Amino acid sequence: MKKILVTNDDGIDSEGIKRLAEAASKFGEVWVVAPCKQYSAMSHSATFWTPIDVWPVDFPIEGVHAYATSGTPSDCVCVALNAVLPFKPDAVFCGINKGYNIASSIQYSGTCGAAFEAANQGCHTIAFSENHEGTHEVADKYIEEITAVLLDKPLGVNEIWNINFPGCTLDECKGIKYDCAVCQEQFFSGGYDVVKRDGDKVTYMINYEPVWKAEEGTDLRAVIDNYVAVGKVKNFS
Repeated sequence: MKKILVTNDDGIDSEGIKRLAEAASKFGEVWVVAPCKQYSAMSHSATFWTPIDVWPVDFPIEGVHAYATSGTPSDCVCVALNAVLPFKPDAVFCGINKGYNIASSIQYSGTCGAAFEAANQGCHTIAFSENHEGTHEVADKYIEEITAVLLDKPLGVNEIWNINFPGCTLDECKGIKYDCAVCQEQFFSGGYDVVKRDGDKVTYMINYEPVWKAEEGTDLRAVIDNYVAVGKVKNFS
């Protein structure tokens, strides 16, 4: 039986991590160590100058050991691997993220940041994401099938498996595309809106929209075409 660490960036109360922990439980013993709140777009941010609190929480999946932390997604992996878990896990699962982690969005992602930290510490790691809108049908249908394929499939140093499920219905999904390259196009376009002025002080709010344009063979093209996108992503050389 494998031992699996599960984390995310949407927080321990998100429905995505509950679905991922339930799927992971089909493959072994599951330990969840996740942020106590929403930490999206934290990338690989880590906490160095303040303590990190860790405490046990009730989790709705039977048999799962669960802890919340005050740290970032990357912190969750570090504290789990070096303090909380009584073993080194056979695999680390990150997600299911609410929103695609494809193309340029990968570098901002707290989910992928946690995955890269796990890979950097020598763990076999898989990141799971889906469209922030639409149905969960495709993810719930294919997550165990794809995990079974990738769980023992080799990765290079500092590589992760990155899975993105399209937000279409199951009937609209065309299947799975493995070996997707990371799209090199900018996934987001936009700027900042002024929301408040107070003398010389100006408050801005980001305003962006996804750019649905990508070359064939890429992760973004796959989800645009209603395929599950699966591919390797390397943290650094």
